[in-house]
Amino acid sequence: MTVETATPTAPAPAAPGRRGPTLPSGSVITTFLVLFLVVAAFTVDGFASTRNAGFLLLDVVVIALIALPLTLIVVTGEIDLSVASTVGLSSAVMGRLWLAGLPLETIVPLVLVLGAVLGAVNGFLVTRLGLPSLAVTIGTLALYRGLAFVVLGDQAVADFPRAWTTWAISSIGSTGIPTVVLPLLVLVAVTAVVLHATPVGRALYAMGNSEDAARFSGIDVARTKLWLFVVTGVVSALGGVYWTLRYGSARADNATGLELQVIAAILLGGVSIFGGSGGLLGVIAGALLLGSVRNALQLVNVPSDVLNIVTGVLLIAAVVAPQVAARVRGRRRRPAAT
Repeated sequence: MTVETATPTAPAPAAPGRRGPTLPSGSVITTFLVLFLVVAAFTVDGFASTRNAGFLLLDVVVIALIALPLTLIVVTGEIDLSVASTVGLSSAVMGRLWLAGLPLETIVPLVLVLGAVLGAVNGFLVTRLGLPSLAVTIGTLALYRGLAFVVLGDQAVADFPRAWTTWAISSIGSTGIPTVVLPLLVLVAVTAVVLHATPVGRALYAMGNSEDAARFSGIDVARTKLWLFVVTGVVSALGGVYWTLRYGSARADNATGLELQVIAAILLGGVSIFGGSGGLLGVIAGALLLGSVRNALQLVNVPSDVLNIVTGVLLIAAVVAPQVAARVRGRRRRPAAT
């Protein structure tokens, strides 16, 4: 990713109704997360067990993983709805290549290259042809999922090496914490530094606040967004590799609907759907809260359809609540101004 800046420049002004960079506090959603964990631990049988905590984290890992680069895209005011389809297509290709006799040491890099290509397609259509990212990625959501069924059909490939599948669900000693959490924490730290402590991160917030002002400041908006889509494709493909190994099965319908959970986690974490504000800590807390709610409902035998309803309600609430809060603040300021 290359960000060119003119020297010297003034900070890009925020567009009306938007904010610039915010501290990565995530305090509100983190508070909700802690409260929910405490309540669920005392009211839901088995929720606080080490075994269940491990399953919960395994479910959250792929959501948090894909949410990292997607958060950067949303901060710029764009969106990528094709991430779950990229996971599914990557899984299908992984299964097809395994059936063709290739070793996983060769398959995994090839799948990551595929993810880069899929992300580049999104990025090219958005940044070079000027198409809206919402429309583009709705289209590639269907396209990539369709290609997954072309590649693998409705069959499942489930004979991957036990060493790989065992590692995907292994724990750190007797703690119950999945081993995959460690590389995830490294990626979280790297993404947080990039977003909150580098010129690249400041450029992303500037683009989300005012794309025109960012261009006048010397930021190469098109190139930056293109690389963000590429990175998101690579990370989504990595999520497809993890998903396949965790469940020990490559299927074309893997991760169907996962994009809603990822976006819900991002918006619950306080990232504005319009871009220009939000922090990474809140996103991670949002992913953990969403995963914890779904896990607790599963433990009390709530049907899967209801789980999807809960995700949808949380997603709508995450979009509506900031707008309601902004209007309330605006009404409170009007009497003082007059």
